[in-house]
Amino acid sequence: MSKKNWPLWEVFIRSKQGLNHKHVGSLHAANADMAIENARDVYTRRKEGVSIWVVESVHITASNPDASEELFEPATDKVYRHPTFYDLPDEVKHM
Repeated sequence: MSKKNWPLWEVFIRSKQGLNHKHVGSLHAANADMAIENARDVYTRRKEGVSIWVVESVHITASNPDASEELFEPATDKVYRHPTFYDLPDEVKHM
């Protein structure tokens, strides 16, 4: 496999302060091991990461922006999904 044909990888890093991985960029690499090493070199130069995920871009499926209305509109016939009619005690905070 020539360098021109290396697949594109999406890179996700979890920082020391964070609980979730965040997308930080993309890079080309011959395989997953090389993608992780390159991601470490490129995206964690200041030792801010504690975990790296790499996913080959061809394996990512995205929603269609034209279908966003039907995909993200709440179901109005399912009121139980919206707990606006529950009474919470004052002791419950950050709800």
